[in-house]
Amino acid sequence: MDRSADVLLRDGTTVHLRQIRPDDADAIVAMHARFSERTRYLRYFSPYPRIPERDLERFVTVDHHDREAFVVVSGDRIFAVGRFDRLGPGATEAEVAFVVEDAHQGRGVGSVLLEHLAAAARAEGIESFVAEVLPVNAPMLRVFSDAGYQVRRRYADGVVHLSFPIAPTDASLQVQWSREHSAEARSIARLLTPRAVAVYGASATGQGIGAAILGHLRDGGFTGDVVAVHPSVERIGGLTAYRRAVDAGTPVDLAVVAVPPAGVPGVVADAAAAGAHGVVVVSAGFAETGPAGAAAQRELTRIAHDAGLRVVGPNCLGVANTDPRIRMNATLAPRLPPVGRVGFFSQSGALGVALLAEADRRGLGLSTFVSAGNRADVSGNDLLQYWQDDPGTDVILLYLETFGNPRKFARLTRRIGRTKPVVALASTVRPVSAPDPSAAGTAGLDAGAGAGVGGPDAAGATRLFARSGVIRVDTVAELFDVGTLLAHQPLPVGRRVGVVGNSSALTTLAATACTARRLRVAAGYPRTVAPEADAHEFADALADAAVDPEVDGLVVVFAPPLPGQLADSDADFTSALASVALAGDKPTVATLLAGRPPAGVPTYPSVEESVRALARVADYADWLRSPPGVVPDPPGIDASAAADALRVPVPDVAALLAAYGVPVVESTPVGDAEQAVAVATTLGLPVVLKAAAEGLRHRLDLGAVRLDLGTADAVALAYRDIAAHFGPQVLVQRMVPPGVACVVELVTDPTFGPVIGFGLGGVATDLLGDRAWRSVPLTDRDAAELVDEPRAAPLLCGYRGTGVVDRDAVIDLLVRIGRLADEQPRVRGLRLNPVLARPDGLSVLHASVDVDPQGQRPDIGPRRL
Repeated sequence: MDRSADVLLRDGTTVHLRQIRPDDADAIVAMHARFSERTRYLRYFSPYPRIPERDLERFVTVDHHDREAFVVVSGDRIFAVGRFDRLGPGATEAEVAFVVEDAHQGRGVGSVLLEHLAAAARAEGIESFVAEVLPVNAPMLRVFSDAGYQVRRRYADGVVHLSFPIAPTDASLQVQWSREHSAEARSIARLLTPRAVAVYGASATGQGIGAAILGHLRDGGFTGDVVAVHPSVERIGGLTAYRRAVDAGTPVDLAVVAVPPAGVPGVVADAAAAGAHGVVVVSAGFAETGPAGAAAQRELTRIAHDAGLRVVGPNCLGVANTDPRIRMNATLAPRLPPVGRVGFFSQSGALGVALLAEADRRGLGLSTFVSAGNRADVSGNDLLQYWQDDPGTDVILLYLETFGNPRKFARLTRRIGRTKPVVALASTVRPVSAPDPSAAGTAGLDAGAGAGVGGPDAAGATRLFARSGVIRVDTVAELFDVGTLLAHQPLPVGRRVGVVGNSSALTTLAATACTARRLRVAAGYPRTVAPEADAHEFADALADAAVDPEVDGLVVVFAPPLPGQLADSDADFTSALASVALAGDKPTVATLLAGRPPAGVPTYPSVEESVRALARVADYADWLRSPPGVVPDPPGIDASAAADALRVPVPDVAALLAAYGVPVVESTPVGDAEQAVAVATTLGLPVVLKAAAEGLRHRLDLGAVRLDLGTADAVALAYRDIAAHFGPQVLVQRMVPPGVACVVELVTDPTFGPVIGFGLGGVATDLLGDRAWRSVPLTDRDAAELVDEPRAAPLLCGYRGTGVVDRDAVIDLLVRIGRLADEQPRVRGLRLNPVLARPDGLSVLHASVDVDPQGQRPDIGPRRL
């Protein structure tokens, strides 16, 4: 198994971690020779001036099961090594140790090694680590104590003996994520605040992409040095050109690359030699062109990471920072929007120029801008990490086309959204699930056929975004609509809206739009002043609404005066609007059919657009006010038993669910009537018979399920009837009390990773996609909302004579499935259908599982790029 990874260290630089190889012997000896005497003593408890041949062979030869070792590499030099050795055949305990070259100590290398060693050990059945550390080795003791594990210490014979379980804990994950956040934010900060930028690929003629970026840097007021690099000319664009970036004699932090793809690796090496922290590859011709381009892109990333550099792009627009202390326009856009407090990430390079132009047109000020293009390395998640703590950014806009690590995205936005709003234009296209091929003739009737079955539909995805603290929008225009409102206006404290205008038609239209968006028009509104009213009357109406305690937000509409009537100038009306909107503490949106929009007041071409933007922000404010909930720890869970149930060639779904406290009513397959009678007698009459095909097991309406069979003759007759219509494979199951049929699903979503779905059973609810969805991990609040959110949820509460079900039992079931989804990465999909919910509990009648043999989930593993 390949356990290599590119990782970020504490200072934001990249290094490569990989398993040790026998041919590393010479490099290990060279690294040992660079150790100080103190480092050797602290690691080996003796001077150990050289590595004996026998020890060296053992160091570099491991079996990757009982013994594993990782080296950390920068370029072609090994500067750290870590290992574990199992304490005897079959033991679940291993000794761990690592050592870091003096020049690289204090960069967080030890914590990275510990994370990867622990992950590798867990995969090989090791449950705990032991280590021996000299008392004077305080840095090494901190590596273990600060990792978030429950470390036990014992002092004996002049050595500190440590032991600790290596299963991930809430504390260890928080430590890991905190370090990840710090490293990723630091790496992006180095890209966006360079002291000097080197530009590769600017032509001497002043034409082309490279020359354009060089000119934008030079003319945009960049406060650092601009270094033009060219293999042959002396000057480009009025600047001295250098053969190599290092020849400029100034520390180059960032390189912008606009050379043909074949020349990019050489440019990256030159930039690294000049001390660059990152490269922005504007050049196209990589993964977007096909397999050969994808291979070239992987090689580009490898070369950059080996040299310690981050990569923005390739095939991107560039990066920008409007901070007056930086003023960097390293993009293809000739003009940047004004200075502001909005961070903007665009995955699209082609659309980037248009996005920046639209932001400029609307006066939406930006703090920083990054276009990731093919997103070979730097992604939206990296920028979220940076913007979380950036004092110059209050609002985050994202234009996303794909997700590299969906669980991490959801985790970050749930955290960041509590302090800074995140607005995303993201695809909600979902792959269409195919019906079960064994269910002949049932296409369109079961899994995958109905909207939302098999995963969230577009509406469900929007709700998932909202539950993760993200304001999801549908168009580029709406991205700016919402972003402008958040950038200039406060959040509403409720959903009550005051509508004020000088046109009854427009105010009525606005009130209708508010109701459609779940905004409540406040009592006494809409208020319409006469069309001939002057600016003072208009301002008085606005001021009254602004101080009305029953109003949480304002929708303002202004139409030009009627023909033949006198009115103040348009400027007076817009001035009145600005004076009220900017002086109050309530968000104000406006639709002006005349006059110039006042600065700082979000204005929209139509009342529908203004109300839509306000509703999106009100939804976000509701999420902020709602308590986040806690992830419960239900009793009776055995994660090890669940993992064992997944290791067998055919996963045992009943044992998997039983390990999480979810019993499944036993179903026994039979192939003839005599078997059916025998099994029914053993289970105890009455029983249920149902067709075995996946899509038919709950289809009472088709005759594929026969209930309450109380005699042997009834069982035999039911078997023959079912077999004649649906095939000889039939399931026999003991009869359980009736209840409301529900469906619980676990789906691996391309945007959010594992998500839990809940809805009422039946063809109609499947067809309508009546499912509620929440991402994993599932909190107690998430589980409760899942039960109440489907449109058919009243059936659980006694609607038209149905019994009131045990709601707590359903919530507990969802919590347990959420826990399973979070702890068992091999489970890609799970479907409980039907689940009969009753006043006295529930019964799970059938379950199916989809297992991934690899079972890797990047968000819960060790840090890696």
